[in-house]
Amino acid sequence: MPLEFLNQRLSVPSRQLGEPGPDAAQLDALLNAAIRVPDHGRLTPWRLRLIRGDARRAFGERIAQIHAQQDPDANEKALAKDRGRYLSAPLIVVVIAHVTSGHKVPEQEQVLSAGCVAYNLALGAQALGFGAQWLTGWAAYDEKVAGMLGLEQGERVVGFVHIGSVNEPASEHARAALADVLGEWTA
Repeated sequence: MPLEFLNQRLSVPSRQLGEPGPDAAQLDALLNAAIRVPDHGRLTPWRLRLIRGDARRAFGERIAQIHAQQDPDANEKALAKDRGRYLSAPLIVVVIAHVTSGHKVPEQEQVLSAGCVAYNLALGAQALGFGAQWLTGWAAYDEKVAGMLGLEQGERVVGFVHIGSVNEPASEHARAALADVLGEWTA
């Protein structure tokens, strides 16, 4: 059945991901597929940053430092979580919305286009036999983290997509029933 793949879509918690990640050819194919999204006005309203290898540890350390600066009362458990957050999956793709204000394409549509890139990354990773999880957390909305990532004016993090081999299968959870979310407009 052609829709079976979508019906099997599942996020794998990042802590359940590990080596190996996509090789160079798989990564190239995945990223090229991910950017084939609706892009009204051909703005290309998104950018991608890869975090992998030793950069994952350095990124987590800097996230923890920012957290400690902003909240001197942050406990060590929270800071340790920040440090380790990017270590399980061998690849993290930061999806960045590059929003052009005042354009005929509404800002919301530009951000949604970037969201489609993140979703395509998750679907594509699963199609290649990997697991993925699209995460945000406080770091996605933090100005200092944005600066650390080199974001420009009008850019914001849409998510951190963690990709790797599935070390432990994710469990299915209850999904919304179609009848609970579907309505029909009539004149």
